[in-house]
Amino acid sequence: MFGIYDDSVFTAFEEEELSNPIPRKEVDDRTIYISRELRKPKDYGGPVLCDFGSAVPGDVEHCEDIQPDIYRAPEVILEAPWSYKVDIWNAGCMIWDIFEGRHMFTGHDPEFQKYRSRAHLAEIIAMLGQPPSNVLEAGKASHKFFTGTAITLGDFRNDIELPERTSLAQHEISLEGERKEMFLAMMNRMLQWDPAQRSSAKELAEDPWIMAYMLDG
Repeated sequence: MFGIYDDSVFTAFEEEELSNPIPRKEVDDRTIYISRELRKPKDYGGPVLCDFGSAVPGDVEHCEDIQPDIYRAPEVILEAPWSYKVDIWNAGCMIWDIFEGRHMFTGHDPEFQKYRSRAHLAEIIAMLGQPPSNVLEAGKASHKFFTGTAITLGDFRNDIELPERTSLAQHEISLEGERKEMFLAMMNRMLQWDPAQRSSAKELAEDPWIMAYMLDG
């Protein structure tokens, strides 16, 4: 969760509620309201850690399914053991969403018209290229998405078309110059197929883009 410095977001929220009250219903001794979305703020505050309902110790490897669909790390999708580095992937996707105003990955499958893991993997491949063999070998579900045997996995299965090859730089439209280069460098440190290649939270806390943003704040 992030704080919001832009008070106009709340002013607009109040004005919209006064002019167009949201639907509600009375149930017993309480009132249930339909949610109203806040508009995108011009400026965010500092991050706030919250919702530890699914938190687990990170010093041991886990294999259970976690994370909201579009923020799932590759090892989670492939049912490989995971630890702290899934949060680095998750945070990278969320930071991208905030600065670009749109999701990096949607996982939208045109055949089923909803999120599917195969569509999500196809988007990651289009952005980052093919996954390294050690990542595929660690995943119990890799054979569902890639050809070959459990020992030697090959290409992505052709039951869904791969999007056109692209890059983070092609999709980044909010920053310019040195700031853009630093931002993309940080994203590349966070969004790696192999969890071992992702930077740690401690390393990212001293990332040049993070430090420059804090100094400006």
